[in-house]
Amino acid sequence: MNIEQIALNQIATSLAKHFDSLYYIEIKTGYYTEFLPTQLFTDLQIPKEGEDFFELAKKNINKSVHPGDVEFALRSNNKETVLDNLSRDNTYSVIYRLVTNGKIVHIRHIYIMCEDRQHIMFCLENIEDDFREKEEHHRNLQSAQLMARRDELTGIKNKNAFIEYTESMDEQIRSGRQDYHFGIVMCDLNDLKLLNDTRGHSFGDEAIQRTSRMICDIYKHSPVFRVGGDEFVVVLTGEDYQHRDDLLEKLQMESLENKKSRSGPVVAGGMSIYDTDSDKAVADVLKRADDLMYENKKMLKSGRLIDTFRKMNEISETIPNERRRQLDALFGALVTVTGKGYIYLNDMRYDFSRWSLSLIDDFGLHSEYMYHADSVWKDYIHPDDMQVYDDAVNAALCGEAELKQIFYRARKRDGSYALLTTRAFVLNDENGEPEYFGGIILQQ
Repeated sequence: MNIEQIALNQIATSLAKHFDSLYYIEIKTGYYTEFLPTQLFTDLQIPKEGEDFFELAKKNINKSVHPGDVEFALRSNNKETVLDNLSRDNTYSVIYRLVTNGKIVHIRHIYIMCEDRQHIMFCLENIEDDFREKEEHHRNLQSAQLMARRDELTGIKNKNAFIEYTESMDEQIRSGRQDYHFGIVMCDLNDLKLLNDTRGHSFGDEAIQRTSRMICDIYKHSPVFRVGGDEFVVVLTGEDYQHRDDLLEKLQMESLENKKSRSGPVVAGGMSIYDTDSDKAVADVLKRADDLMYENKKMLKSGRLIDTFRKMNEISETIPNERRRQLDALFGALVTVTGKGYIYLNDMRYDFSRWSLSLIDDFGLHSEYMYHADSVWKDYIHPDDMQVYDDAVNAALCGEAELKQIFYRARKRDGSYALLTTRAFVLNDENGEPEYFGGIILQQ
């Protein structure tokens, strides 16, 4: 064995640790010698040496390479292509797929220019395991990125996704495109805190999920984002943008029906359209939509309640016996459910209320049944707390406090003052009109 052969054997032994197959090729003639037999091409029965490596490669590529990669592999193993790449760098590698024994295997082939510039080493490496590992890592990374942009509770896009989305929208705005159009609908689920406080977070979560489905069902052609606990944003595009007024009306009407029937989420919604002349960013459009949403929210909360409270000042009609019996029945149910505290319940059609006997006894009111009880009860409130009480009533008239808890002092029968906390509520009739106003008062 001559010195050159010994050197080549040493090189082959070293490279064999890293590659699955090795060939030593004479550039001028194409003559090749196999130094490391491959397990990848056993079915091709490639001779251990031959006259033209590149012609052999061309023939075997058509037999063993995946059909989708044949053209690429032929170009990559063309002699002129190989030498051209090696003239710029001493190594040249590409990756493609083989089909061997009925399985797809990813391989990397590497051409290495020898120091004598007369020979090339061709190395073949099975990288299927590495490829699968990288592919799995990529899938996991994509999954993690997807989860980072997906709201866990509803499955829709979250605030992170919305921020990224608006960044791309802002780029379109900055570009000055006059044909760029979009709208934003800001949505808010009413009384989520109340649901969480009174019926538990699981019920609140269900309400959020139902809200998400309701919004997505209405805006089928636009991305919907959950950007807060009870806040959702719709970016109007395409068909939804064209029918935006009808869709907003649908959202608001469905919310009103849900409020009447107490059968679904009550969602406040406000919409604003991008103005190419005045809006500098998505935030400008979002701010207008948010303001309009809060106006709609007040209307949903107060609407009929305001009118009913105002009409109560004009009521002079005596309550019928049937209505009185109904008031008593509801009052008894409230006492049973609450179990503690002072209860009051007012029939708003007649401004006639019933109060707990314990409150009558403790505070010295003249009867458990009263017309216009609000003006009666005011005489018992500490003068320094009257503003708190009036603010709560005014807030109720603005639709913001039918469920707000307040603290104030009231004078008891013996002249001392007790610190009270109360939370009010409204019961609507089958048409969604306010029918009863009541509350639970606790002594601190």
